Amino acid sequence: MNQKKKMMLIVPMLHQGGFERVCVATARLLAPYYEICIVLFDSHDIAYDIAGLRVIDIHLGVKEGLAGKVFRVIQRSLKVRQLKRQLKTDIAYSFGSTANIVNVLSGKRAKVWVGLRSYMDMEDTGKIRLFVRRADKILCCSRRIEEELQEKYGCDKAVTLYNPLDIADLLAKARAEKPQMPWKEDGPIIVSMGREDEVKGFWHLIKAFALVKEKRNDARLMIVGDGEFTAYKKLAKELGVGEDVYFTGMQRNPFPYLQSAALYVLTSYREGFPNALVEAMALGLPAIATDCPTGPAEILEDQYGILIDNMSPDVNYDVRVITEEEKNLAAQIGSLLEDAGRMAHYREMSVKRAKDFTTERYVELIRQWGDV
Repeated sequence: MNQKKKMMLIVPMLHQGGFERVCVATARLLAPYYEICIVLFDSHDIAYDIAGLRVIDIHLGVKEGLAGKVFRVIQRSLKVRQLKRQLKTDIAYSFGSTANIVNVLSGKRAKVWVGLRSYMDMEDTGKIRLFVRRADKILCCSRRIEEELQEKYGCDKAVTLYNPLDIADLLAKARAEKPQMPWKEDGPIIVSMGREDEVKGFWHLIKAFALVKEKRNDARLMIVGDGEFTAYKKLAKELGVGEDVYFTGMQRNPFPYLQSAALYVLTSYREGFPNALVEAMALGLPAIATDCPTGPAEILEDQYGILIDNMSPDVNYDVRVITEEEKNLAAQIGSLLEDAGRMAHYREMSVKRAKDFTTERYVELIRQWGDV
């Protein structure tokens, strides 16, 4: 029997987030085919199950200030280079911008695979040129990123690798526990999932929800994700819907919360590949999403959910300012909730589309590129 190739997965941390989840999923999915280890810069606040996985913490967390950040990059790169050599790594696959930099700067002892998991990565042209020049392969979470790398940088190393979705595992987790809701009344729950980050556009969602409540008083809104959400709670209260908006905080198993909802809404003005959108669809939730770069348009494809125009990135917590795009979002949500036939149709289409993002395809492509 041939000895397994050694793959190092490099990630800054494993707190709640999209590419962190993909990193852990990758480790488990590839374990039958590769000898896997995960290298962390800092093991503080791990949100995912890493039992049985080999995890190496190099204890080089964030440093403040420009000089501190540069020094940290050097330290991390030297340490990872040493580990690549000691572990005789064949392939080093990194997740997230800071891990990607360390991967390409830590030498070519192993094949360097850089993962671009967000369109925001494309904004730093200096980093992109570095990756194009020094990486052996650039794994993009969407076709648009791959095409842009080819068109703007003449990059022939870019490939599209959608995030893996283990539907059976997701359904099992959704059934594993009953979420604790703050409401006793029945009514449709609109849900969105993501950490507290302006890029998620949650102020748009809360304002739109306040409009929905004017016509559908039994509706509720739930936002699942890590953060204090202080400004958003204040906004909801000032809009008169504070008791109807539930911020769950970080949940190690968010899927029971998703499954309890009637409708998933994504209001990000920028994404990479929105894992939560596909996960919600796999659980049978109809989906409404902004046409942001990148991800939603590729996922919904004008038939599997409702795609609306992208939202403004200008943060506005003023309750007196309700934009046309927020009014349109409210109209789409309200219209869908009132139409049982369309709800049933989009539930069916969500489940159908989610099956296209399988773990099997993810593993197949990585094994193909890794010559296994």
